[in-house]
Amino acid sequence: MTMTPDHTPGHTPAGHAPPRRTVVAGALAGAAALLLGTGTGTASATPARPLVLRLPAPTGPHAVGATVRHLVDRSRNDPWVPAVGVRELMVTVFRPAASGRGLPRLPQLTPDAAEAFTLLAPLVRPALPAAGVDWAATLTHARTGARPLPARRPVLVYSPGGGDSRAMGSSLAIDLASHGWTVVTVDHPGDASEVEFPDERPGRDRVRTTVLRPDLDAGTFRTMIDTRVADLRFVLDALGLDRVGLYGHSAGGTAVAQALHEDPRVAAAVNLEGYLDQMDGALLPVAREGTDRPLLLAGTDGFRDARLDRSWSALLGHGGPVARRQLADSHHWVFTDYAALVPQLRAADLMTAAGRAAMVGGVDPRVSVPAVRTLVRSFFDRHLPVPGSGARSGAASGAGSGAASGAVPRAGRGSGSAPTARLGRPPQ
Repeated sequence: MTMTPDHTPGHTPAGHAPPRRTVVAGALAGAAALLLGTGTGTASATPARPLVLRLPAPTGPHAVGATVRHLVDRSRNDPWVPAVGVRELMVTVFRPAASGRGLPRLPQLTPDAAEAFTLLAPLVRPALPAAGVDWAATLTHARTGARPLPARRPVLVYSPGGGDSRAMGSSLAIDLASHGWTVVTVDHPGDASEVEFPDERPGRDRVRTTVLRPDLDAGTFRTMIDTRVADLRFVLDALGLDRVGLYGHSAGGTAVAQALHEDPRVAAAVNLEGYLDQMDGALLPVAREGTDRPLLLAGTDGFRDARLDRSWSALLGHGGPVARRQLADSHHWVFTDYAALVPQLRAADLMTAAGRAAMVGGVDPRVSVPAVRTLVRSFFDRHLPVPGSGARSGAASGAGSGAASGAVPRAGRGSGSAPTARLGRPPQ
């Protein structure tokens, strides 16, 4: 196992890489060839100046610092590109900080990653625009170089959805860190849209793009989940973590639920709408055997289907500290930064109404962003609390008694005061 020193995102060590456009163009050629043929479903308007998207600010009392780490597992080879010879991961560590004043804000995507994502975005997520957005200009609310607050803090680890990079989970991670947790977001190279490394190595470019195709088959899905579980367990090894919480979206949610089942170091987990079976219908061990540690299953009414119901119901049937919650008037990517970004794209006429609905539903981001943050934060407040924090969140976290939360008023879409979400136990 090798762990490189922290480095500044976007910085390339001297003598290690060719000019940026050469690197990115080479990396994108193969990815585009794999993904071309999918429709975009985007609006036709392109603004005179590229749109700069904004992420919502965190709600906690602490500033947040960020460092980027390159982890190398020499005990495994890369399952997607064997020529790499090892399994590499990129992670971002968000920590509560004393102050970030005067320090630069971490970009959501570095210039190199943003250049790759500009081409890949409408191929990986067909509703996203092919032009008109300056993806490199979006800044997170974490500061690079901010000194962490003293004291040992509970750690949460995030696994993004298949085809997404860790960057698209920045807002929730930073909000959790602002409330006192240390949060580690993990890229899974090969299935992530793009991953930027500190330098090149034999078998890969400095910017590595996805190998996934739209016609995902059962074998690829199995490899993706198995690899992600192994990646998460390696992160715990590499960072010396012995009691953590995991949360993940889509394929990341699948992986964290299975990692909870396999690894006793995982104290609790949140599955944000990941299936608990293989594509051939075989239940994952966590669904087949149940769990004795807290697990929250959070979904949306827009994405819910028979496969999700079947695999989640199999796990819930075992009883234990497992609960299910559902967000109304929403869709699959509402658990990610797209909850805030997609409505901005729609408002700028860079996305169709149908595209917006297919990604995040009709819910107002003033509803969905705090609802998701509160749901995840209240769960970890209960099961992996920050020392001295007390019970801070009133929303039902579940995964303790299995009882349903009461519904609150349905989300609104109009102007005026922020509407409230309806978040509760889904109909059976």
